Amino acid sequence: MPDAKPNRRQLIAAAAVLPMLTIPRIVRAAEPDLSGLSDMTKGMAPTGQAERNQRIARAQSLMKAQGIGAVLVEAGSSLTYFTGVRWGRSERLTCVVIPVEGTPCIVTPFFEEPSVRETLGITADVRVWQEDEDPLALVAGFLRDRKLSAQPIGIEETVRYFAVNGLARALPGARIVSANPVVRGCRGIKTAAEIALMQLATDVTIAAYRWTYPRIEKGMTNGNVGALMNAATRQLGGSPEFALVLIGEAAAYPHGSKKPQVVADGQIVLMDCGCTVQGYQSDVSRTFVFGSATARQRIVWDQVARGQQVAFAAARIGATAGSVDDAVRRYYASIGYGPDYKLPGLSHRTGHGIGMDGHEPVNLVRGETTRLAAGMCFSNEPGLYIPGGFGVRLEDCFHMTDAGPQWFSRPPSSIDAPFG
Repeated sequence: MPDAKPNRRQLIAAAAVLPMLTIPRIVRAAEPDLSGLSDMTKGMAPTGQAERNQRIARAQSLMKAQGIGAVLVEAGSSLTYFTGVRWGRSERLTCVVIPVEGTPCIVTPFFEEPSVRETLGITADVRVWQEDEDPLALVAGFLRDRKLSAQPIGIEETVRYFAVNGLARALPGARIVSANPVVRGCRGIKTAAEIALMQLATDVTIAAYRWTYPRIEKGMTNGNVGALMNAATRQLGGSPEFALVLIGEAAAYPHGSKKPQVVADGQIVLMDCGCTVQGYQSDVSRTFVFGSATARQRIVWDQVARGQQVAFAAARIGATAGSVDDAVRRYYASIGYGPDYKLPGLSHRTGHGIGMDGHEPVNLVRGETTRLAAGMCFSNEPGLYIPGGFGVRLEDCFHMTDAGPQWFSRPPSSIDAPFG
């Protein structure tokens, strides 16, 4: 029969011993030795007012060309891009109105003004609203003051409905249009300073991978591996954005499975990881085998590696973004995958834009007619997925130059040497 229940005195005695016996082991397991890693981001200058002024000037030039009188951008990466203000979204509107000429206007709650000014990186007219007031009335007032209320007002594509609807109420008869030609026109073409930050973020991610890879052990869960990667990333100076680890069959599904996953001999390990450095992101995927790879695993890995090179070769100045995706699908169809987005094969786009956001317009996807230009940045990740079996994804980002694409991270040469 089971033991009798312990009495209260026995429970207290046991509890007194537990911290000495259990907690140190947990702490040691959760905190790997990171002493060999150092911050790679020290000394990197943050984005300054001069660069932000150039962004505002570029936006105003595009507004003139498009016949737009002003652009409304609310809290998020585009607000940070133009103004430096780092602010989260809530039911209380904080936004910037960029006029076609002159100084932008920040609209924010009265009690938030001191906090907003802490990261404000441009000269701006700051207008505040009280809790019983309508912030869109302030926006409308600014537009009237600048004599812009009769001109088209561009709305950044992520602005929420309540703000657009509120502006329409506060400014009856306003012509509201998309600000994509302006905001995408600015953010889609990275400057040398932006590319340098993205390069640094990528370098941090690759260094974290190289530290993590030899420390992966049999029996680890995907969560254990991701925790190692994130710990290394932080020590190297990056802010982890994601550390997706897919093991075995889970790798056959691009964003994984909730089923338990454990590192084991002969199993595919697919890692998709990225970080942020001063607001700019990296995105790098690697696939390898714990132990010895099978012939089938090697074949599929080599096919994906070739797919990456096909995409890279197709990414030429003036080519449409969709043509890069088309080239990869033609290659995969020629060796028996697909066709199109069917499985086994490549079920997602070949790549996405990247910058301050991990996924930005435009995408390397069928039908995308935007033409590639110097300064555009993309992921290149034409994975192959075999449901019920495994998947392989290799992902490296590149930026366009006048001479063609240039890698942020170089693709690996072999399944046996995933990090060079």
